Amino acid sequence: MNNKYVGIDIAKKQLDLAIRPSGERQQVDRDEQGLAALVKELVADKPALIVLEATGGLEVSVVSALLQAELPVVVVNPRQVRDFAKATGRLAKTDGLDADVLAHFGEAIKPTPRALPSEQQRQLDALIGRRRQLVEILVAERNRHGIALPKAQPSLERHITWLEAELSDLEGDLQTLIRETPAWRECDDLLQGVPGVGIVTSTSLLALLPELGQLSHKQIAALVGVAPFNADSGQHKGKRMIWGGRAEVRSVLYMATLSATRFNPTIRTFYQRLVAAGKPKKVALTAAMRKLLTILNAILRDKQPWQPPLSLVSSQS
Repeated sequence: MNNKYVGIDIAKKQLDLAIRPSGERQQVDRDEQGLAALVKELVADKPALIVLEATGGLEVSVVSALLQAELPVVVVNPRQVRDFAKATGRLAKTDGLDADVLAHFGEAIKPTPRALPSEQQRQLDALIGRRRQLVEILVAERNRHGIALPKAQPSLERHITWLEAELSDLEGDLQTLIRETPAWRECDDLLQGVPGVGIVTSTSLLALLPELGQLSHKQIAALVGVAPFNADSGQHKGKRMIWGGRAEVRSVLYMATLSATRFNPTIRTFYQRLVAAGKPKKVALTAAMRKLLTILNAILRDKQPWQPPLSLVSSQS
């Protein structure tokens, strides 16, 4: 391995590469032949790191091919890269320049490469992604039905019925995939044993947050984006706010926490105490999300099922 850092900007028809510190650039077709040639070249070069942006799915086949060749790859948040470009004075934007910024980002920041996901993980990711798409379409169709003229309503009703059936079948496929994989089955049982965590939350966490149970409580909170960051300067003490992280995970964690504030005695007591102390409900709910995430992380780390508070057990005895 040498000190080469490669940035790859992905478009529909081509891939733009930039290599640092040499400044070399090249472009290849984004097809099977072009990707195979690119992988062969990178394997021979043995770069220290290859950096790509998340592009809504275009990067999947490229990342998969690079990982299969055991190359060090990391997929970064586009917002982080643009902030980095602005900080380094790179305001212009073309595919070639974007590739160079990605290479520079990798050289300066050195983000951690990702591991090759298993075939089951890729299948789970695909099903979770399709479920999200179906839910978005279903919500849109239900909203249209509410304001549609009578003539259009039967068509919308048929489509809504089909979407609901398709969503139900897909959720069945998700559960089958999880139950057929022993490691996931154990994690799924542990997660769903926590009051407030249901099938959707458990499945989504297994797919979207594979690091759960492997990081410290501070690291997992920062990864998801529920860790508050200071905004202090001199004597000014700004509000601590959450920032970044995985929005999809936060969405499912938010819904689970809403349920947990009603049915999970630990989260309910914690949330109510914060509200009683004068914390805004939104702030209290965010803190409850972080606490629930910490609990789930500890449960998967220790492989120990949920235990209700001793005070609750005593009161029921």
